[in-house]
Amino acid sequence: MYPKRQWKARFTRSEFYRGWVFFVLYLLVFPLFTGWLQMILSQRFDFFLQAPEFGLIYYFLLLCAALLLFWSFLRQSFDILLDDLPENLTAFLVGLVGGGALHVLFCCIPLPVEDPNPASYSYSFYLSPAATVVVLVLLMPILEEIFFRGLLFGSLRSYSRGLAFAVSILGYGLFCVLPFVWTPTGPNPAYLLLLLRYLPMSAALTWCYDRGGSVWSAIALHMALNGLVLGLSLL
Repeated sequence: MYPKRQWKARFTRSEFYRGWVFFVLYLLVFPLFTGWLQMILSQRFDFFLQAPEFGLIYYFLLLCAALLLFWSFLRQSFDILLDDLPENLTAFLVGLVGGGALHVLFCCIPLPVEDPNPASYSYSFYLSPAATVVVLVLLMPILEEIFFRGLLFGSLRSYSRGLAFAVSILGYGLFCVLPFVWTPTGPNPAYLLLLLRYLPMSAALTWCYDRGGSVWSAIALHMALNGLVLGLSLL
């Protein structure tokens, strides 16, 4: 069993409730709102930003909100990172090697649909390299690990470690692929097969958080893996 001190960083009751409200807004409301806002700014005010630049502003504001809402959890997690640095460093390195290698291997599995993300990353990098790197490699990993590992996995782990792993891994995988299912011509369930491409990364991140005990080690791993994915998309 892992030392209990690794799991002393928990959301306070108020952070827990704020977290789930913020999580639902992040999944369902904010994407629609930002799309509407982009349309209004470009059509009515003739103000247009490239998608990576708009994404940079969007994720920076979300990160600021997350720091304010979950400061206690993030600070305690940082203390755990320093107190249990060998465990967290080991979890990071194993997750990086295992998750990275499995991601490359799983990407070689032939599927009836293509993953739109590599082309999207490459195009975003062409439009704005700096904004793309900051969003994909720095900002998104912090937010997604707070939600999928800190909140989702952490909430379930005290009840069932196996259930926490399953929900966190599948939940993040579905989060990555569900937007592709709804195509302009209607739903295409074949895109759900892309889940195979995201399971290794999701499993590595969840294992890293569980093994190291600090969400910051999972954040660092997520940053490294996103950097790998971005780099591969530019080849």
